[in-house]
Amino acid sequence: MRVIRILAIDDHEMTTTGYKYILEAEEFNDFEVRVEIATSYEMGKEKIEFSARSLNYDIILLDIQLFPSHSKEIRSGEDLGILAREIVPESKVVFMSSFSDNLRINSIFKSVDPDGYMVKSEIDEKSLRIMVETVVTKPPYYTAGAFAAIRRRMTNDVVLDELDKKILYYISIGTRTKDIAPLISSATTTVESRKRQLKALFGIENGNDINLIEEARKKGFI
Repeated sequence: MRVIRILAIDDHEMTTTGYKYILEAEEFNDFEVRVEIATSYEMGKEKIEFSARSLNYDIILLDIQLFPSHSKEIRSGEDLGILAREIVPESKVVFMSSFSDNLRINSIFKSVDPDGYMVKSEIDEKSLRIMVETVVTKPPYYTAGAFAAIRRRMTNDVVLDELDKKILYYISIGTRTKDIAPLISSATTTVESRKRQLKALFGIENGNDINLIEEARKKGFI
């Protein structure tokens, strides 16, 4: 019988273990499932890169927020999705996230164009089974909350670029505006302008840096 190989990446081991237990116990009509797990960005990156040199995963399940990398670079499940698209384009990519914010989902769809998106609060045994069957045969698959956010995103084509994300990261670790500029090879005026744009985008025009970071965390950008 055909084997569907799945890589589940989430920094909560109980979550990935749950996916593995449920999916490997399911009886599918035309295949059986084998799930490998990774609990950090680095472990997930290593497994994806190794699969590019051997046997690709059929499906890669990604959480958006992962434990920070040991380096000072900004890393997330979105970065792993971009990597997967580049080196294992045959693999299907599905995000399993607690974030249903249309701005965050908009960013994911712009950068990765995933084959599925599941809001964690809507995941159960039935939806996991249907997701695998759908993604293997005729993707995409979305849970109801994800689909609603996708419909909302069609009216808002705004997306944060890498410079915005770097600025948010440096602010979040306490870096002063004047010190951020050389770190991202930009002028201080550029950083200040970007901060104003981000505050407007998040609906906190009169907020301070703390408010900005709070909103960025709520939406899963940090």
